[in-house]
Amino acid sequence: MIKPLISRRAGKLSGEITVPGDKSISHRALILASQAVGQSEITGLLESEDVIHTAKALELMGVEIHKTKDAWRIDGVGTGGLSEPDDILYMGNSGTGTRLMMGLCATHGFTSFFSGDKSLIKRPMLRAITPLKKFGAEFITREKGLLPLAVIGAKNPMPISYELPVASAQVKSAILLAALNTPGKTTVIEKTPTRDHSELMMKYFGFDIEVKKNGGAREITLTGQAEIGPKKVVVPGDPSSAAFLVVAALIVPGSEIIIKNVCINPERIGLYTSLQEMGAKLEFLNTRENAGEKIADIAARYSELTGTEIPAARAPSMIDEYPILSIAAARANGKTIMLGLEELRVKESDRLTAIAEGLKVSGMEVMASENSLTVTGAKNIPGGKTIETHMDHRIAMSFAVLGMVSEKPVTINDGAMIDTSFPGFVELVNGVGGNIE
Repeated sequence: MIKPLISRRAGKLSGEITVPGDKSISHRALILASQAVGQSEITGLLESEDVIHTAKALELMGVEIHKTKDAWRIDGVGTGGLSEPDDILYMGNSGTGTRLMMGLCATHGFTSFFSGDKSLIKRPMLRAITPLKKFGAEFITREKGLLPLAVIGAKNPMPISYELPVASAQVKSAILLAALNTPGKTTVIEKTPTRDHSELMMKYFGFDIEVKKNGGAREITLTGQAEIGPKKVVVPGDPSSAAFLVVAALIVPGSEIIIKNVCINPERIGLYTSLQEMGAKLEFLNTRENAGEKIADIAARYSELTGTEIPAARAPSMIDEYPILSIAAARANGKTIMLGLEELRVKESDRLTAIAEGLKVSGMEVMASENSLTVTGAKNIPGGKTIETHMDHRIAMSFAVLGMVSEKPVTINDGAMIDTSFPGFVELVNGVGGNIE
């Protein structure tokens, strides 16, 4: 069902709020709890469509999952204890859930079928399929490795050593999840560090995992077929979701907000580093740690931002945040140059093109190449146009933020997919002073 949104100029934003649980950690918490023996308890789980699809896929493979008033309880089946699903594993819009679950299924000796929505079935899966085949799994896919696809799990999986050709936390995690039910040691080598939520949570659960530096590369080695017990997991707020509120506070005059209990994993805060380099009044308060993850309260105040160059090396730590960074850039003095963005072309949409098109129709000066984006900031943003989201939740939310500082209202052609990652987004924004309907 299509759900258009209209975002209008806002007064100052203020208040203390929380954002939904981190999506990356939520997926991993469910999956790893399913591999423990006994009942794990998860609080703060992101109850978005993407995460619910992962939970339903696990249930189809014999994992009992119960939601109570305060927590989610997962009765783990242990490593290798999943059973063959008797229905298709429908993953909606979730590329993360799909790739991680493909990894988990690749070393179970049964066949599973994956499908998704119109956006997901266009997204590339070969980068995950290639290493998973090395375990002994087989795949039947559409041309170019697209969904719908079948995973024929290896009955006698063999451990592998694999160097990631492209920095990807999803592919790394798929390999590590396949390694859980594989005898011996599996090693993943990454030249460029990516999100390490899988490693941190695997260590927290008690799996035999070792991370070490080797020259400039990072090597992650997991010894498979370990039996581990249940855990209590507290999922912190999602820094990618917090980013929309943070940028809104930075660009709407007079604003000041605090977002409580946000994950500040060092591999996830590239956006916040970039904003601080642009002059953002941004602080991490009350820093602490839970289940291996760093957590803090984020304070953001209205700031006069200045354009800068964002290096390509930072892209893995902020790949999902370029849409909202582009909105900050639109209000900065001078040019903001973002490099190393080729990965944006294979997200929920061709995000690089979607960002450029949206800014252009809103009256901004923008230039995009195959792997870079340059935005020239302006004090006055005309707005007044309709933004095509291409079924991408981050494009929808980013341009809803742009509407808060535009001369004329900005219309989002469809905001229905926002629920895949940030349920309650509109209500939360309006609660601190936004004007979205």
